[in-house]
Amino acid sequence: MKHRTGFNPLSRSTAERDAMLRNMVTSLFRYERIETTKAKALEAKKMAEKMITRAKTDSVHNRRIVNKDIKDQAVLNKLFTEIAPKNANRPGGYTRIIKTNFRLGDSANMAILELVDKTEKEEK
Repeated sequence: MKHRTGFNPLSRSTAERDAMLRNMVTSLFRYERIETTKAKALEAKKMAEKMITRAKTDSVHNRRIVNKDIKDQAVLNKLFTEIAPKNANRPGGYTRIIKTNFRLGDSANMAILELVDKTEKEEK
């Protein structure tokens, strides 16, 4: 039975899963859009939403809590100075998951995880 299962273990040990999700969330905040499997995107979304909610209030305590998972200082600074202020009036739902095609190798469900309010970049 699967009662009271709060997360998907993704067939990995705890340390491997935590490291993978930290890297995915760091990449999400750096590039504002990543492509991964649907199951991984759902788990990374939970972590990213909580971090953005915490980053809305810029304090030393919140920076230290988020710094436990995001080790890149440039990405951490971007989260607190660019991403969180854009979502200040939003009560939740900072990311979206867009389902795409199946992966060719193993037919895994693929999805794009992206921030709803992306920063504008010049198209060249």
